[in-house]
Amino acid sequence: MDREYARPLDVSALARAALMSPAHFSRQFRAAYGETPHAYLMTRRIERAKALLRLGELSVTDVCVAVGFSSLGSFSARFTELTGESPTAYRARDHGELASLPGCVTRDITRPIRRRAGSSSSGDGEAGSELVG
Repeated sequence: MDREYARPLDVSALARAALMSPAHFSRQFRAAYGETPHAYLMTRRIERAKALLRLGELSVTDVCVAVGFSSLGSFSARFTELTGESPTAYRARDHGELASLPGCVTRDITRPIRRRAGSSSSGDGEAGSELVG
């Protein structure tokens, strides 16, 4: 899923590869990663979208398609949900502070992270009301 984030999610195929039923695979995945396979994939897609938007070379629509969304509306809604700002606003913002950091550090600090209900915002400038990233 991490390498092929732009492809459609096929839980049945993943379950077959793991020799599990789709329901059991989904339960085991959630136990291991703390989120469903679909939520995990959406987080990876938005993580990659953030990296592409920071470069500023592609339009929001091009980024939407590049990371595997077929609907700009769905992409924008999910991006805003996970980051607390629209893709257009994120692309327009100055990301110069990240330019001097190694890629692995940039990925870590810009990764969208789902917060548990009732958690408070960290106030890091990239937090939404329900999610940090």
